[in-house]
Amino acid sequence: MTHQEVRIRRMNRDDIGLAVEWAAGEGWNPGLHDADAFFSADPNGFFIAELDSEAVGCISAVAYDDTFGFMGFYIVKKELRHLGIGMKLWNASLAYMGNRTIGGDGVVAMLEKYAQFDFRIAHQNARYEGTGKEAQSALADISRVSFTDLEQYDRRFFPAPRTAFLKSWISRPGSCGRVVFDNHTITGYGVIRPCHRGFKIAPLFADTPQIAEELFSSLSGLAAGQPIFLDIPSCNQAAVLLVERQGMNKVFETARIYRGTPPDLPLDSIYGITSFELG
Repeated sequence: MTHQEVRIRRMNRDDIGLAVEWAAGEGWNPGLHDADAFFSADPNGFFIAELDSEAVGCISAVAYDDTFGFMGFYIVKKELRHLGIGMKLWNASLAYMGNRTIGGDGVVAMLEKYAQFDFRIAHQNARYEGTGKEAQSALADISRVSFTDLEQYDRRFFPAPRTAFLKSWISRPGSCGRVVFDNHTITGYGVIRPCHRGFKIAPLFADTPQIAEELFSSLSGLAAGQPIFLDIPSCNQAAVLLVERQGMNKVFETARIYRGTPPDLPLDSIYGITSFELG
């Protein structure tokens, strides 16, 4: 096999559904309806590798604006790894990203390789698993909240505007969101969605640990008795205490990496990362 046999092209919407299936096969447990939200973020930012017209690998390089992008979905079929396919995908993504600051969530086994391309670790992440518990809640449903206000709050926790993605993310089939207010001002919100296994709370942003706990209890109550997952920045000690109080166990680790100047995000108010694939 030669590298010339591999063709890299942009994904269409159906291809992204395949990439989500591959991610599930890797044990990353994506949402059942993530593909539309991912595609809406940047329809040009997904690449697939084909060998003799068969899809054999993928990567995403979502350009949120002219200054920031996020790479993920880096998968090559196991039996075809170490043949240069991944590098062709990688190079296509870096070319598309250009001079943007690039973020990613790298699995531990790949961090040394990413460092060779000037990606530096900003912080560690951890995925926790638990079980949803019944909860009484009077929190506002996200559908009743002004999207403009929600987006303005969300913007505090992400390095670039993500309007199209956020609109799609909060309206996926089976997804539910809750919002906390203080005198009509948003002080926290979270979303829970069905995944290939159980449910994932993502994102979970809150101004205080108490608000985060209130949101977590409300959202996890929507999946009572089911497996629930939460991805946290491990440096947020209040988030670590939250998952420990909820009896959750660490099941997976990544590191948030950046090439370029890392954004200054309020990590102490991020209790649930939106997505390891798109940031």
